[in-house]
Amino acid sequence: MAPTTPAAVIVMAAGKGTRMRSATPKVLHRIGGRSLLDHAVTAARGLDPERLVVVVRHERDAVVAHLEQVAPDAIPADQDEIPGTGRAVACGLAALPEDAGGAVVVTSGDVPLLDTPTLSALVAQHHERGDAVTLLTAVVDDPHGYGRVVREPDGTVSAIVEQRDATEAQRAITEINAGVYAFDLAHLRSALAALGTDNDQGEVYLTDVVAHAHAAGRSTSALVVADHWLVEGCNDRAQLAVLGAELNSRILARAMESGVGVVDPSSTWVDVTVEIGPDASLEPGVLLRGATRIGPGARIGAYAILADVDIPAGAVVAPFAQYDAETPVPAQGSGTTGA
Repeated sequence: MAPTTPAAVIVMAAGKGTRMRSATPKVLHRIGGRSLLDHAVTAARGLDPERLVVVVRHERDAVVAHLEQVAPDAIPADQDEIPGTGRAVACGLAALPEDAGGAVVVTSGDVPLLDTPTLSALVAQHHERGDAVTLLTAVVDDPHGYGRVVREPDGTVSAIVEQRDATEAQRAITEINAGVYAFDLAHLRSALAALGTDNDQGEVYLTDVVAHAHAAGRSTSALVVADHWLVEGCNDRAQLAVLGAELNSRILARAMESGVGVVDPSSTWVDVTVEIGPDASLEPGVLLRGATRIGPGARIGAYAILADVDIPAGAVVAPFAQYDAETPVPAQGSGTTGA
């Protein structure tokens, strides 16, 4: 095991997601062909942690069933009736062996653009500095609603103050907590055991671990993320749509950088799981879903919808064609396919 390999990643996925106004648990809503939770565990698994723990509560059975499909190696941990992010992480820690040590990364199941390289940079900084707590932060124009990162004059992170508990001066701070952390596991366990619920919500805040570490003289630091999209959370349908559009834009940008032609990116939608060969071209309105693979030089006609199919190199898919695993592309070489 590499020295920077975390002992565990804990993904918090227990919340109700009330503002989604949906019978579907928030973390099971999808963008880019994956659920929000699938995006989170994919980024986490890239760290190759010794254990991957997902804290569940709301619609527990549905979330666990989904986990068995997308991350069968993940360990579900049930959050009890005690509210708060601190309690959620404590329940996640209970799923780890008592003698586990090292770093533990904590992230959320509703931050779909967060990627493995960002988590790796967080873990590397945590390891290099020997921090008790290392957190991801971002500087934003409008910090309303977010926890503010409080620093000492020398730049040391001393606390995170939630919006509802912040003073006017603290609310003016534009550096916000992203809700993603690397902790020293032993310190995290002792800190959570010592924390109370002396705040506006009467909850156990995970963020209080930062002030606890600072007061104990332990090193704390923040990794400021320049790309705020990486730490944007999803709380309602509007945010889901915005994040989905941003993810799609990035998928298409990477495809075009690798030699794929996209006539109209504003109307073309491609799942993150799709593979497209060089010199393939996508006409306006194309939807590519699931495990679809587009061969080099293939041309996909306007408004074609393809899901879980293989398009041969050089083939031409007719406009408005629809193919999926149950209605596959006819077996043939290059040439036009479609109704």
